[in-house]
Amino acid sequence: MRGFRDSTFGFAFRMPALSRMRYDPLSLPGSGPNFSRTPGKIDEMAKFAGEDLACVRAERLVFDRLRFALKPGGALRLTGANGSGKSSLLRLMAGLLKPAGGRLTWDGAGIARDPEGHRRRIAFVGHAEALKPALSLAESLAFWARLFGAGDTQAAVARGLEAFGLAGLADFPVRLLSAGQRRRLALARLLAAPADLWLLDEPGTGLDEASLAMLEAAIAAHRAGGGMLALATHGGLKLPGAAGLDLEGFAPARNQPAPADWGEA
Repeated sequence: MRGFRDSTFGFAFRMPALSRMRYDPLSLPGSGPNFSRTPGKIDEMAKFAGEDLACVRAERLVFDRLRFALKPGGALRLTGANGSGKSSLLRLMAGLLKPAGGRLTWDGAGIARDPEGHRRRIAFVGHAEALKPALSLAESLAFWARLFGAGDTQAAVARGLEAFGLAGLADFPVRLLSAGQRRRLALARLLAAPADLWLLDEPGTGLDEASLAMLEAAIAAHRAGGGMLALATHGGLKLPGAAGLDLEGFAPARNQPAPADWGEA
């Protein structure tokens, strides 16, 4: 993965309206509202947390003073209008972008101390599916399983294909897949190369009702085993007990530019 330019930032942030931070009813261990109502403080029991995060893109302040916390088994649903920063926040969480302010922590330690270690504990599925057309489905998953040290590669591949209804297509080349099948294969990486934290950007795009049910089952099993999840979605996925984070509650004043001494995140 490519590195990103770092800078030192200083700015007086505005606190968001806490009334805009929503969450769904509790039903799973580690789920529910993990947001502190005390400025700058995060639940000390959180495994993964963001503290007073700010993001700048194309010289525009996208969000500021954003906070979240995830415990084992927890899920965070990101919502907001297009351009509110859902994808940018996921990329910050993945370590693909650097925050313009604040920090991300794992077990209380900043992820910037060990970026490679952080990348090994996450699985990121964005809009791009990262699939090679010439490879078969099994070869595609085997690559990811070996890359992330899944152990028994054959079992990992079988697990991913089975979970997303692709076992019968194991030897087919990726180029012959439909858009929905390609999306399921991209999501099957989550099972072939297990990670503590799943970061998903609109994972339901292109999926029919049956495929959405497969994804929901995979997410439920991941959380039941203590795994964590953050995803951007406009709806459609059932996530019992997930906390909700509306990014529009952290938006700066309309069209507010970033201060001149800020670099891009």
